[in-house]
Amino acid sequence: QVQLVESGGGLVQAGGPLRLSCAASGRTFSSWHMGWFRQGPGKEREFVAAMTWNGGNTYYPDSVKDRFTISRDTDKNTVYLLMSSLKPEDTAVYYCATAPSYRTWGPRDARSYTYWGQGTQVTVSS
Repeated sequence: QVQLVESGGGLVQAGGPLRLSCAASGRTFSSWHMGWFRQGPGKEREFVAAMTWNGGNTYYPDSVKDRFTISRDTDKNTVYLLMSSLKPEDTAVYYCATAPSYRTWGPRDARSYTYWGQGTQVTVSS
């Protein structure tokens, strides 16, 4: 059974950093693309970051570009999201997701992803 488990969320002051982890189990994801999305209170789920299966390309929306960094450790089957200079508007539940490289993939499109984690809460206080 495939599972994605996020961790690392919590309460952080504005301007601070936080690193989220997403551990995958049930299969090897070395040939799968990885992504992060978030959903703030009263908001729709939005794209945060994505990385191609081989790590060759990364994608970010303008809202987090230069503040967030996605990375992966294929040996540990884990993907990370390093967030810096956090803002109150970054408050949300953060989800990791994965998409197979053998299918058409839109890194910013949630419908492109096959498996999702349960989410981890990030709260940024002002």
